[in-house]
This record gives sequence, C-alpha cells and structure tokens, in this order.
Amino acid sequence: MPLSGPGHPALLVVASLLAGALNAVAGGGSFLTFPALVLAGVPPVIANATSTVALLPGTFTSAWAYRRDLGAARGQLPMTAFVVVSLIGGAAGSILLLLTPEQLFAAIVPWLLLFGTLVFALGRPLSAWLRRRTRIGVPSLVIAQALIGIYGGYFGGGIGILMLAMLGLYGMTEIHAMNGVKTVLSGCMNLVAAAIFIAARAVWWREALIMLFAAIAGGWVGPALARRVPPAHLRLFVVATGVAMTAWFFARG
Repeated sequence: MPLSGPGHPALLVVASLLAGALNAVAGGGSFLTFPALVLAGVPPVIANATSTVALLPGTFTSAWAYRRDLGAARGQLPMTAFVVVSLIGGAAGSILLLLTPEQLFAAIVPWLLLFGTLVFALGRPLSAWLRRRTRIGVPSLVIAQALIGIYGGYFGGGIGILMLAMLGLYGMTEIHAMNGVKTVLSGCMNLVAAAIFIAARAVWWREALIMLFAAIAGGWVGPALARRVPPAHLRLFVVATGVAMTAWFFARG
C-alpha cells in the first residue's frame, strides 16, 4: 500500500541519506531508494528512473572524496575506454528500461533484486575463488564493464560489487583505489541514464528533489564511513536490506 502523509518525505530522506553513503562504500543504495519510492506510490519504472536521478549528485560527491585514491589506479587501468563503455552501456540500459512495459518491469523487479542481493552476498568470496584460478586482460575487462554498464542503466542493484569483483580479477588489490574507480564509472553510467530519463520525462521531480540533497550528504560521509566501519558490517547491512526488499517484492506480487 502506498505511503501518504508526513511519513512520505521522511522515508525518502532517510532512504536516500543511507543510499548515498552506501554507494560510496560498496554500492547498494538502490536497494533502499527504489523500494522507498515504490512504497511512496511511484510506479516501478518511474521509481527506478527517479532513484537514478536522485542518487547521481551523491555519486560525484563521493568520487571527489576519493580523488587521491584514484591517482593510484590511473596507471593500471584503461580509464578512457572504461568511461566510454560505461556511457554507452548506461545509455543502452536506460533506453531498454523505458521500452519495458510497466507491468513486465514490475514482474521482473523481484528477480533483479534477488540477483543484486546474491551478488552482494556471494560476490566477494566468488571473486576471491576466481582470482586464485584466473586473471583477465584489458579486452575482457572492457567488455565486462560494458555489460555492467547496460545492467547499471537498466536497474543497477549490485553494480558496485560487480565492478569490484571485475577489478579484483584484473589484479587490483588496493580497496580505496578500487572504490574510487567504481564510484567514477557508476557516475558515468548513471549520468547518461539520468539524462535520458529526464529527456523522456520519466522522473517525478518532487520525490527526486526531496531525495537529492540527502543523497549528496550521504555520498560525502560515505568514504569516511568506509574507513571507520568494518566493511563486513556494511556488507551485512546491504545484504540484509536486499533480502528484506526482495522478499517484500515477491510477496506483493
């Protein structure tokens, strides 16, 4: 049942504040903002588009906070190719979302949330297992980022963990540099997706503006949070949230 009354803005503010902080650490912010918008009565496709726009400024706030850590990654990665495929992938995914009928997307959402939750729960141990057995080169790295970009433009739950796993398979080990790269590339795919959603008039601006400033604040404190709170505790919170939201969406049909 949609939420109404004074609790509506408070729900969106709290969800986006936490989401901005989580996106700066390991992603997963959409596990909070998307269900909050649906609970507030926003149709699923519009909720996904509105969530993308609301979280975008916080992503770039986090990227600025990681600017020193990014220096360590520039010599290791093909950043120009990464940015290009992230932009193209984000555009393709967002257009695919807008072409998806509302009822079909509503039926797909629980499975997307389930996939994102499994990525969070199993991504790190699976990535560690794969790293002991294989490494990927630059061509595979760029192709993988393009696919992540498409998924990110379409829905995006779990893209942070997917990118961290991909960078780990390439051989990166410095977590703050990896988080910086992940944040910048998430911003690229979300930037083009947000532009397309805005051009298509698929954003509910009242809800987006309520959430936007809280997400910026969350994105600013996120990197500091990442250095003070044990990462395992943050991942457990994201996974628990994903499990709860997945169960709720399956239950509501």
